[in-house]
Amino acid sequence: MLKRAFVAPDPGRVRLRFASRAVLGIGLAVASCGLTGHSLVATITGGLAALLALFTVTDATVRGQALTTALLPVVGLPVLTLAAFLHDVPVVRDAAFLTVVGVGVYARRWGPRGHSLGVFAFMTFFAAQFLHTVPDRLPGLASAVLLSVATASVVRFALWPYERHLPTPAAVAPLAGGTGLARITTRQAVQATVGAGFALVAGQALSDQRWYWAVGATWWVFVNTTSRGETLVRGFRRFLGTVLGIVLGLAVALPLHGEPVATAAVVAAGVFGIFYTAAVSYTWMMLSVTVMASALYGLLGLLDPALLALRVTETAVGALGAVLAVLLVLPVTTHSVTDAWVERALRCVHLCTAEAAARLAGSATADPAGRVAELEQILARVRLSLAPLVHPLSPLRARKGRARHVLALLDDCAREVRGLASVAADPEASHDTRLVAACWRVEAAVEALTAPRASGRTDPAHTAVAPSAAASEPVLLHLHALERALLELAGPLRGSGRVSIGA
Repeated sequence: MLKRAFVAPDPGRVRLRFASRAVLGIGLAVASCGLTGHSLVATITGGLAALLALFTVTDATVRGQALTTALLPVVGLPVLTLAAFLHDVPVVRDAAFLTVVGVGVYARRWGPRGHSLGVFAFMTFFAAQFLHTVPDRLPGLASAVLLSVATASVVRFALWPYERHLPTPAAVAPLAGGTGLARITTRQAVQATVGAGFALVAGQALSDQRWYWAVGATWWVFVNTTSRGETLVRGFRRFLGTVLGIVLGLAVALPLHGEPVATAAVVAAGVFGIFYTAAVSYTWMMLSVTVMASALYGLLGLLDPALLALRVTETAVGALGAVLAVLLVLPVTTHSVTDAWVERALRCVHLCTAEAAARLAGSATADPAGRVAELEQILARVRLSLAPLVHPLSPLRARKGRARHVLALLDDCAREVRGLASVAADPEASHDTRLVAACWRVEAAVEALTAPRASGRTDPAHTAVAPSAAASEPVLLHLHALERALLELAGPLRGSGRVSIGA
């Protein structure tokens, strides 16, 4: 786990820059709040706003990122105001909190911007509970949020705008499902609200002061998950990361007794860990979050072992709420989500091949590189959806083996498609008549894999033409290797007449 988090490949040092810029941006935001006379509570609120502005905004373009960042206070400040005025009205406050949970999850259907605004709204209400926000504090908190988001924006878009020099990432639309309760986002909104309701009641039974930790655990378990399997794995990783973070917090944050300079250093290390590990290890990210939170509680003079033990218990309750919700309320099965992403990956393989063939045939508009980038994004979603099946603790050995086989073959397909796109980008590459036949066989293999057997299509093994021994051109070698990988995929994927790993 340690190797995965800190020795994982970091092409272009993007994760390193992401984390380093976060430390700079949040540090400047906190310093700005301090220099302008804001209270400690307002400064912490501003630092959280800056963290969210730098962490959650993931639009594909810089222009989109700027617009989403500008909208964060527009959504967050009304929620903060609502939370402050409902602070002493528990029943109405709880109902409003659950409404924010449901709307925040539902907003994911509008893509990265909806996701960012939903997270910001939830965390604003959450922070109001964490800091016991009352109406008298609103002016200072609101100005701290505005100042911090502005400072983070200056760092992101002016001082260190490294995204401008990166290729625009491929936009991969989420799984739509259908309409009404058939939509995954709608189901998840209902699940998250029910799970958060359970966590809220159970959390308040444990503590009338720190109950919101349980709701926060439920919320973050649902973030970036789709199926019940993904949610179960994320819940386990959140709990594990919290426990490890508590142990480290006891060793690091507790002895500091709130000493400002040393605490600031621990918080900065926690911020770096959150941003650097988020893309590769949710467990390590949660460890970093817990250490950072422990240091902040120490700064507020509230940290003690009993508080950290309560955090573990509340986190367990929140994770349990999420687990019960995804198992019992409108469940979205792991294999149904996996099937959809695998099918999308296979169709993208075909589109990549077609674009490369068109480019080799002389088309000036064909862009296989763009399709390859899209395929990489889709494969990332395939890996996420298959994580429950390949998890070391998964007891389903046969399905685990099939899932690993599928991942390996899809990685083979991606490697051959990248090679094909690289050859197509060579201006010296010429069109070969055999290319058309090879591309047709790739298309036939994809169609056979993604169409039900009842449709009358033949099995891909019977549509293949053996690669010619004389085919030595790089483009044909890539195509034949791609075809072999697709044919081999027929074994683990052909379940009950459809693309299936969970059958």
